[in-house]
Amino acid sequence: MPDDKPTPIEIVMRYHRLSKHSPQAYAPGPGYLDWASQPDPFRRYQQTGRLALTLSADRLPTTWAALHDVTAEPRPLDCAGVGLLLELSLGLSAWKEYGATRWALRCNPSSGNLHPTEVYVITPQLPGLSRGVYHYLSVEHLLERRATPAEDGWDALFAGGLLLALSSVHWREAWKYGMRAYRYCQHDAGHAIAALRYAAASLGWRLRILDDWADAEIAGLCGIDRETDFPCAEEREQPDCLLWLGPPDTPPDSGALLNSLNAAQWQGVAQPLSFAHREWRDIDDVTRAAVKPRTKSWPSWPVPLRPVMQTADTPLNAAAVFRQRRSAVAFDGETQLSNAAFFTMLDALLPRAGVPPWDALPWRPRIHPLFFVHRVQGLVPGIYLLPRHADAEPLLGAALRADWQWQPVNECPSHLPLRLLVAADTRAAAGMIACHQDIAADSVFALGMLAEYRDSLAQGAWWYRYLFWEAGMLGQVLYLQAEAAGVRATGIGCYFDDEMHRVLGLRDEALQSFYHFTVGRAVEDTRLRTLAPYAHLVSRAAQS
Repeated sequence: MPDDKPTPIEIVMRYHRLSKHSPQAYAPGPGYLDWASQPDPFRRYQQTGRLALTLSADRLPTTWAALHDVTAEPRPLDCAGVGLLLELSLGLSAWKEYGATRWALRCNPSSGNLHPTEVYVITPQLPGLSRGVYHYLSVEHLLERRATPAEDGWDALFAGGLLLALSSVHWREAWKYGMRAYRYCQHDAGHAIAALRYAAASLGWRLRILDDWADAEIAGLCGIDRETDFPCAEEREQPDCLLWLGPPDTPPDSGALLNSLNAAQWQGVAQPLSFAHREWRDIDDVTRAAVKPRTKSWPSWPVPLRPVMQTADTPLNAAAVFRQRRSAVAFDGETQLSNAAFFTMLDALLPRAGVPPWDALPWRPRIHPLFFVHRVQGLVPGIYLLPRHADAEPLLGAALRADWQWQPVNECPSHLPLRLLVAADTRAAAGMIACHQDIAADSVFALGMLAEYRDSLAQGAWWYRYLFWEAGMLGQVLYLQAEAAGVRATGIGCYFDDEMHRVLGLRDEALQSFYHFTVGRAVEDTRLRTLAPYAHLVSRAAQS
């Protein structure tokens, strides 16, 4: 008898279809928000040692303009440096207060400010930091010790670097967003990857994904596969990726590292995040289907040589840009952006060898932004496309509407392959596609991110996650570039997938829209009070 069991790729594609929003019906959600069961945004481990980290972001001298200088002298790899890396990437950026309600913002953005992403530090003995496996607790800016390995041979495996592991608590997003939460968790992982890469660059360090590791190996490395340490099964973490911070070609061997942990002393039990839970079987199904096995490293691709455009003319240093990043909630609908600032943003979306954040990814780009330009000086309003690698334009041209112009933009620097597809007022279309949100129509420009969907999934079901990570990284670049240009951005996870495809004339699943975004002049809510990120740790900051 034939085996009718769906393949992992079929399960992933089914999930993607079922989790689409449409004007007729939104993807399945919780129906209402049970505020009593809202998950704690901060994972804490009980019964473990804690190491308070130095708060020193205010003293980082690296300027925004110097951030892409790959020849910068790296600072020493020590406990203070690790603390600064985490403070600038996954640490708090501010507190917001309205009446008696207070909530934290972080340098890495998150859908609904729910923050499903956790980070673990796997390190050799460093000045001020003992060898081991640690969990980062951002609200207290400290490391919680999870494992102490035996001394024999552990340090020798690291060759001048350390590892960072990212994981996701899917329940944090599903509590609010239901089935679509898996998508948002992957977006957030991409934002976190880019945030870490930018922060590492500000310290003169290199960082890249280790794409050969299996999910099971990552889970074993940071201890999230230890069932007794996670009493609540619904709050278990799923491994996302492993990042190597160190010399490019000397990451630790996975087998040797995991063998060294066999005799390690583990400690810590995960504190509950929520008092009630709801099962989302479709998320469980796609999670199992998209599990990554052990693979070979993805072969390098020839990153093209491109001239380096000047960064935005801003007096801010890199730390200030990282920490002032916000998600706008409304735009003024009037501001115009200079075409120079627009082209600088586009330039930052193209990969260059050794330049953050794209040097963190081993594969060539699979995501291509399509812009709804409303108010960019010198550019006619309309729909524009930026193919991010040389072979993409024929692929995109064959898939999109045949009657579009594909006209080069004369005002654009020659190395930017920006194409005008159609001149039109697209404000109504952009707002409709973004679930009728005015912010997409009131922006300077909105965009959707087209993924090379079908061909990427043919490489393995886990490529579904990779596509979302890349889209999240694009979003993080736009967030920071917008801040440097004196405007603001926001990611939009709520959009009508197939309405976007209909506007573009897509006829099959070769391309799919994976994330939407807007940039404009933010309208600030003056009712909110802003507090310093670690105002609750004033005494510790004063001692740092």
